[in-house]
Amino acid sequence: MTPPATPSIELVNGTAMPMVGYGTYRTSSAKTEYAVREALEIGYRSIDTAQCYGNEDGVGRALAASELPREEVFLTTKTWTNGYSDTKRSIDRSLSDLRTDYVDLLLVHEPTGDIPGIYAALEEALQEGKARGIGVSNFIGDVLDDLLKSARVKPMVNQVETHPYRQQVELQKRCFNDGIIMESWSPLVAGSRSLLRDEVIGRIAQVHEKSPAQVVLRWLVQRGIPVIPKTLNAEHMRANLAIFDFALTKGEMAEVARLDTGQSQFGWW
Repeated sequence: MTPPATPSIELVNGTAMPMVGYGTYRTSSAKTEYAVREALEIGYRSIDTAQCYGNEDGVGRALAASELPREEVFLTTKTWTNGYSDTKRSIDRSLSDLRTDYVDLLLVHEPTGDIPGIYAALEEALQEGKARGIGVSNFIGDVLDDLLKSARVKPMVNQVETHPYRQQVELQKRCFNDGIIMESWSPLVAGSRSLLRDEVIGRIAQVHEKSPAQVVLRWLVQRGIPVIPKTLNAEHMRANLAIFDFALTKGEMAEVARLDTGQSQFGWW
């Protein structure tokens, strides 16, 4: 049985990115291979990895084993470099580890090092066909503004910590005005018990006969924010995809919106 297609959102250049992807943060290469193979079998068609995760080769093996046509899987990776030259080299290493000629989305992982130089390497990767889309991760405030002043190609995606406790409303508006899609990493706050046991979210989950995690993910995608939840549990993988057969009301969306603390739950960016 062919899994149902996951709704997508279009990057500014027309590339379609699934609204729900599978995250691989802090998973060993061997576990990543197994988990990604399972995720692809379940129906995920978007996989997110990064150079600093050390598991791009695991993702590559899983993609090869799946025998899915390359164009059916939206593949994201992120650089972990200091400047132009090492970024150029690292992109080729990533492609080799991932066993592919291109990635669908290539991001600068964080705003450190020679940002204009790093981003220039991404722009060249886009021009050379090594990436179908480029963007950034964890670019908030002045660092995003500064990049936009020097970039020849605007970032297409900004992947940032986004969930009910840190909603990034103003940043999403800022990104939207520049044609940038804001994507959520750790949409479930790494499975935070406080979030998944929140009274408001729990009550809404009961109304819809869904889990609290499904309500959180649905709330984000209804805001137009793609999500990349991570789990090694196959049942949770399936549940995280099963969020397109219900919708939150305006009132429910507003109730969750009132949970915003404006604070990072990880203390990184």
